[in-house]
Amino acid sequence: MKKGKDGFYCRYIKRVLDIILAFIIIIPAFFIVALCHIGIKLETKGPAFFVQQRPGKDEKIFSLYKLRTMIAETERDGTTLSDMERITKAGRIIRACSFDELPQLWNILKGDMSFIGPRPLLVQYLTLYTPEQAQRHDVLPGISGWAQVNGRNEITWENKFERDIWYVNQVSLGLDIKIFFITFWNVLHRSGINAGINETMQPFKGNIVNEELYNAS
Repeated sequence: MKKGKDGFYCRYIKRVLDIILAFIIIIPAFFIVALCHIGIKLETKGPAFFVQQRPGKDEKIFSLYKLRTMIAETERDGTTLSDMERITKAGRIIRACSFDELPQLWNILKGDMSFIGPRPLLVQYLTLYTPEQAQRHDVLPGISGWAQVNGRNEITWENKFERDIWYVNQVSLGLDIKIFFITFWNVLHRSGINAGINETMQPFKGNIVNEELYNAS
């Protein structure tokens, strides 16, 4: 059977399996999200859900849903707070268990996302990709992907995109099952969560020729 974005599995089977699996786990996920919602609201003010525009398949923009794990405040005493400084106590637990991703089941049911695929990144990165890197948008983005189970935030952007493009060209049922179980294993062992000890992934600045465009955005 042909693999990749144009293969039978990716074109006809993958979406059906996404819907079936989403319906199977949506009820237990609802109760987990409800408990997380309570924890977030008890600790901080503001909405419990984080909604952000992200590019999906064919660079179509959609609203991605996550549980909020950070305070809304970005500065304190004139100093910009890092992501790690903004994470709440409840947020640390939610992130450690990857429960913040559960609202994306709604994105899967809507057809914005798949369980497995390149992670949807920021809209402002679209102008920074090379034509090869832009191929990551040839398939639906995923909650987890080949880059996430092979380093996640601990690898460089170049390596991340190489893994994303490799997945686009090799996607198959067997590969998706492999990524699914590795993801489950990594969540249990809290593997590859942050780049280093105290920092999350640094922003993508594109190629050197695109730095001026990035800095102006």
